[in-house]
Amino acid sequence: MADGYLDMQLLRFSTAGSVDDGKSTLIGRLLYDSKSIFEDQLQAVEQASKVRGNEEVNLALLTDGLKAEREQGITIDVAYRYFATPKRKFIIADTPGHIQYTRNMVTGASTADLAIILIDARHGVMEQTIRHSFIASLLGIQNIVVCVNKMDLVDFSKDVFDKIIADYNLMSKHLKIPAVDFIPISAKNGDNVVNRSKNISWYTGKPLLEFLEDVEIKTQNSDGFRMAVQYVVRPISDSFADFRGYAGRIAQGSIKKGDKITILPSGLKSSVKAVYSGQNELNEAFVGQSIDLTLNDDIDISRGDFLVSDEKNLPKISQEFVLNICWFNATPLKLRKKYIVRHATQEVQGLFTAIDFKVDISTQEKINDVNELQLNDIAQVQLKTSQPLVFESYYKNKVMGSLIFVDPFTFETIGAGMIL
Repeated sequence: MADGYLDMQLLRFSTAGSVDDGKSTLIGRLLYDSKSIFEDQLQAVEQASKVRGNEEVNLALLTDGLKAEREQGITIDVAYRYFATPKRKFIIADTPGHIQYTRNMVTGASTADLAIILIDARHGVMEQTIRHSFIASLLGIQNIVVCVNKMDLVDFSKDVFDKIIADYNLMSKHLKIPAVDFIPISAKNGDNVVNRSKNISWYTGKPLLEFLEDVEIKTQNSDGFRMAVQYVVRPISDSFADFRGYAGRIAQGSIKKGDKITILPSGLKSSVKAVYSGQNELNEAFVGQSIDLTLNDDIDISRGDFLVSDEKNLPKISQEFVLNICWFNATPLKLRKKYIVRHATQEVQGLFTAIDFKVDISTQEKINDVNELQLNDIAQVQLKTSQPLVFESYYKNKVMGSLIFVDPFTFETIGAGMIL
């Protein structure tokens, strides 16, 4: 990897846990000890801590940005924070612990590469631990780090830590989580957060920040090029006479001049004439890059079409889908009611034809005979759209397997789905 800030790898991670497990304090400690806080931010937190009567600087206030959160001492919205070390860049999503804010956790964790789940060492695995682990599994997060917090309140006991590991592994054995790691910490005092703790000498693993710097980011299937067309570029310029480019962000794989391309849903084929980033021609472009492609054939391509590798395992095309959904709105999901469905760069109408079952996210039990979904409900449903969509399973490609549901009258986002 090339040197320099822009070339560093980005790790997106979310935090979750039961109420008062110390999520916000942990993030505040990460930012504070890694020297990622501006002086004015620290002064504001010091002042807020004094107003609340705290004897010490309350690092949780670095992320609890809403007035209601500061007053109640809880996190109710998703707070995003950005920082970097010499090894890696990070985006943190501090998500709520309360069950009524399930939609906020789903939103914050949906783009995460890794999830940190906090457990209070005094209380062990709780109902909310199970719920947060289930949601992380549902969202296809490949790495989970279980931080056993407040170890100072159990005298840094190895037996307590080992029991929590055993209990968590027993609970999560049926969940689809490829990798789980455990770190004993005290967020308030900084033990094993950025610096290795002398109080936990029996723990031989890495402190949390070092772990985050070194962990391998497990990605979804990277075979085959996938890009949704966001915009057809037709500049009026002598320098680019007759230029017709297809702009988008690469969702999978890589692309270079000469590669064969299939346009979906039409099925027409061509090959790449050139790859551009702005006005600069590239030798090759990779997943995550925003590019313009020109093709060797004049084909009718528009926003919402997909450009994919000309290969045997092409994405699927359908108007009928089975998906997991989280409902975000206080107005219930109704069967046979028309909604706006957003998929990648395409927007169509759709309606739900059936609710297969709802999931009790605290026990993972399936609830049958459900006719509507309420706010924060998670369920498996069947959807029919007005036009065909080019898709792959969410667990194979998040971009091509994600659906957003929008109210056709208010244009408010009211749900999110993952195609199975």
